[in-house]
Amino acid sequence: MSTVDVVVFVVYLIGVVLFGSSFYKKNKSAKAFTVGNSNIPTWVISMSIFATFVSSISYLALPGFAYIADYNPFVFSLSIPVAVYMAVKFFVPLYRSVGSPSAYTYLEHRFGKWAKNYAAIMYLLTQLMRAGTILYLLALTLNVILGWDIVTIIIITGLSVMIYSLLGGIQAVVWTDAIQGIVLVVGAIVCAGVLLGSMPEGPSQLFEIASEHNKFSLGDYGLDFNKSTVWVVLIYGLFINLQNYGIDQNYIQRYMTASSDKEAKKSALMGGLLYIPVSLLFLFIGTGLFAYYQVYPDALPADIMDDKVFPHFIVNVLPIGITGLLVASIFAAGMSTVSTSVNSSATIILNDFFKFESDEASSERKSMKTLYLSSFVFAVLSIGIAVAMINVQSALEAWWKLASIFSGGMLGLFLLGYYAKKVQSKVAIVAVIIGALVIAWMSLSPLLFDQIGLDGLISPFHNYLNIVFGTAAIFLVGFIIGVFVNKGKLNE
Repeated sequence: MSTVDVVVFVVYLIGVVLFGSSFYKKNKSAKAFTVGNSNIPTWVISMSIFATFVSSISYLALPGFAYIADYNPFVFSLSIPVAVYMAVKFFVPLYRSVGSPSAYTYLEHRFGKWAKNYAAIMYLLTQLMRAGTILYLLALTLNVILGWDIVTIIIITGLSVMIYSLLGGIQAVVWTDAIQGIVLVVGAIVCAGVLLGSMPEGPSQLFEIASEHNKFSLGDYGLDFNKSTVWVVLIYGLFINLQNYGIDQNYIQRYMTASSDKEAKKSALMGGLLYIPVSLLFLFIGTGLFAYYQVYPDALPADIMDDKVFPHFIVNVLPIGITGLLVASIFAAGMSTVSTSVNSSATIILNDFFKFESDEASSERKSMKTLYLSSFVFAVLSIGIAVAMINVQSALEAWWKLASIFSGGMLGLFLLGYYAKKVQSKVAIVAVIIGALVIAWMSLSPLLFDQIGLDGLISPFHNYLNIVFGTAAIFLVGFIIGVFVNKGKLNE
């Protein structure tokens, strides 16, 4: 990148840290740190929900997918309205009636401490891996663009996010998220505009080339559940988005920062639906990249493929200054995701494991120390995971898969607790174990049974359906056993 672009990027990074840290004076209590005293503007919460959903993975992966294939990932976005509707209708009022910053307090009320601890621990493990992965991918992207040392980038980025997340609490996180969400969208619009304006025969040439190569297709409409068909992606999207907007602490905590139930519902609706057109924009960029390099094939080196095409275009084609803005956009997406993980994890640690019941002044001091220390430790561990991914990705991928197996049961447990009112704790434990076993079989059977020649025991379903079958197993098993248990009690 040019010196101007580097300056734009560095100024952006420093600006975000300073702006987020400026909320320190407003961040003197546990309530301010975790829910911002419940008076954050609705539009800020909405942008924060949107920015939390969009990671740097999405920013690079969606254009990369559309470049080599089609618009199949957009089917995932089309499932969001259903999940958002259920969140607005059922989950937002539920969590705000419970009144806890933690999403998992409800599970303790419903099934006991084991349910809360199970969900909280799985959430923390998942967020650690997520934050570490984002930091690693951000560093990898900047290494490709600038040639800077990966470890140095990971440490600087991780510490930058930690500083403003720790000092400013949830107010710093949501306000910086809002700014970064705006930067992200503006950067994507600029890039799409440059692509349209680069076609020698006008913008219509882009659409003509894309149509000739069937780039606007949503994918295969067949009923093969071992492939990422339209139906598989749609079903997967329904479940994963219901998990995101219905039970994920990252989102639930934002619902709690609103001034009223009405504003919380509005922010959930706006923040969720905003992702739909933006994801379409990301995919359009991928299609535009395909058309651009069809017209200018010599401009793309043979070793640049898939997710690397977009960064290559940013550095080599965009005007000076705009390149810095786009790199900042990619970092904006990643930083918002990591800062959210830092704050939400500290909130979970305080409210689910260290809630203090002493006199008010003493309790407040202990709570703030716990929040600060938790934020620091989580950020440091995330940096460590990101650095470790450089050389030991296989071990960390195994950890990620293992965490996914157990965390996959969280949605089923929530749905069981909310919709099956008569199901009690012991039945829920059995249901969660069976659900985890179903997910484990679907996730690990291709690896385990293929090596010993037992092909008949391998799951015939696409891995997108793991959470679908796991969630369904927990809910159905719990519901059915609950019916028989309650029937037995009635007959006694």
